Amino acid sequence: MDARPATANTHNHRVDHLLIAEMVTRGARVLDVGCGNGDLLELLAETRNVDGRGIEKDRAEVSECVARGLSVIHGDADTDLAFYPDRSFDYAILSLTIQATKEPRPVLEHLLRIGRHAIVSFPNFAHWRPRLQFTLTGRMPVTDTLPYRWYDTPNIHLCSIRDFLDLCKEAGAKVERLIVLDRSGRPVPGRVPTFLQNIVGTQAVLLLTRGG
Repeated sequence: MDARPATANTHNHRVDHLLIAEMVTRGARVLDVGCGNGDLLELLAETRNVDGRGIEKDRAEVSECVARGLSVIHGDADTDLAFYPDRSFDYAILSLTIQATKEPRPVLEHLLRIGRHAIVSFPNFAHWRPRLQFTLTGRMPVTDTLPYRWYDTPNIHLCSIRDFLDLCKEAGAKVERLIVLDRSGRPVPGRVPTFLQNIVGTQAVLLLTRGG
């Protein structure tokens, strides 16, 4: 279920993938949900020596993953995460995909249940460019991180950083780390207030645990 647009790359890897790799401990057991063509799983295997598994809705991308030697099965985050046991992975990852799920909150709750940690990244609809486009043109925005038109987009639950932080509270998720990326793929300084991060950030990457 890879609804992820191309983003800025460093050494041929997406910036959010590199940040996710930094959050994962070496040798960890990882489940990449909506793993697409397996780029993140391959990066984690190469740089963090993880025991990685993937689940992907698109059969063609599952075949590509298998051809690359990755352990990936066909499945849907909205329906199949319920079959995974509690704490069966160290990290459950959902990279630029939660906005394409039918029910984001249950998906997030499953990630927190399946993994000792959950890592989620998503595009920020409240960035100043979408805001300005909508205000000036009266049409749904099309940007680098939201490149689809309203009638052909796989993204059905667009949100802002503040929206997602609210969801974390409702789902009982504790935010261990929040990294907001600007349009150039650079992290926005943590000292910047949340309301400004919500304006200048094009996407966010969060490391989460289940709250007590």
